[in-house]
Amino acid sequence: MKKKFSKIWIIVGLLLAVGIALWLLSGKKKEEKVEFVTAKVEPANIQNSVTATGTIEPVTSVTVGTQVSGIVSKLYVDYNSEVKKGQVIAELDKTNLTSELNTARANLSSAQSALDYQLANYNRYQTLFKKGLIAATDYESARLSWQQAKEQVSTAQEQVRRAQTNLSYATITSPIDGIVLSKSVEEGQTVAASFNTPELFKIAKDLTNMQVVANVDEADIGNVKAGERVSFTVDAFPEDVFEGHVTQVRQEATTTNNVVTYEVVISAPNGDMKLKPGLTASVTIYTAERQGVLSVPSKALRFTPTQETVGDKKIVDSKGKNKVWTLDGNTLTAHDVQIGMSDGSHTEILGGISQGKDVITELKVTGGMPDMEGSQERSLFGPPRREKEKK
Repeated sequence: MKKKFSKIWIIVGLLLAVGIALWLLSGKKKEEKVEFVTAKVEPANIQNSVTATGTIEPVTSVTVGTQVSGIVSKLYVDYNSEVKKGQVIAELDKTNLTSELNTARANLSSAQSALDYQLANYNRYQTLFKKGLIAATDYESARLSWQQAKEQVSTAQEQVRRAQTNLSYATITSPIDGIVLSKSVEEGQTVAASFNTPELFKIAKDLTNMQVVANVDEADIGNVKAGERVSFTVDAFPEDVFEGHVTQVRQEATTTNNVVTYEVVISAPNGDMKLKPGLTASVTIYTAERQGVLSVPSKALRFTPTQETVGDKKIVDSKGKNKVWTLDGNTLTAHDVQIGMSDGSHTEILGGISQGKDVITELKVTGGMPDMEGSQERSLFGPPRREKEKK
């Protein structure tokens, strides 16, 4: 019983499909109509650009360290503190350094006393030698001892100066006017300067004048030059577009995962203090710009009509390499044009056609399908539809 019922439904489905096919084939077809899409030759702004990402940085920043080891006894600044050049920002414990200075001064005093004695002794021996009362070797020995004593004094003086300098290093001062960006130590912490200079603070000179250091791909770097206009955005202020210009294209290449990039430095005025060090910037560098130049849509230069696509229209072609087409009545006419720069969507026209002319950018076809729900539209550059010939 179920098999018989299933066969009935199969037969009904086949009859329905045949009926729909006959209705479609017998439906009235509208005549295909060719439409020409045009655009005017008119002024436009054309821009070529390079995109990259970079990091917001201060133009000038200084890392402050210490050349002597010791315990941090005092900190006078914190994050975001404003400092002046020469201002004391930290101090190390000076006990050992003061002791070293006192020892050096004592050694100098001892060396000076020895020098005074050797000088007096040398003067006595010199007098006796002139009177012939002592041998020449005794005189020369006294003079050598006096000269060695002078050298000992010079050495002791240098040791005093070194100890004084080391003691002065225990007082950390700011080398520039600026703002403290980072602090790497706390009071009571020991810093060791045996092999390298420990970092205590990082100070930025002027946060109202920042810069972006962008990494530009090697394929684009050839078009980037100093002075070119730049716009960039940061995630912290997505609605704001910041402006700057290229100040430096660095020659050193960086390779990361087989990708070669070059650093490009971009000015970033920051009068409203929105830009903060370390923010990631999405950068657009305008490598070429033309303002208000005569142009056409680039696809107008790629349009090429054929007799099969335009039907009964007359085609007047030319032999030029770059051309655009206009429609005058029933005639399609090619115009040889001289082109300039292009941004992909528009191309600059240097000559060959006047402003205000309508040039063809593409063809569209309407109609050609059964008139069931209105006319259908298709582009002549899509796959053609096959139609049953009328008898």
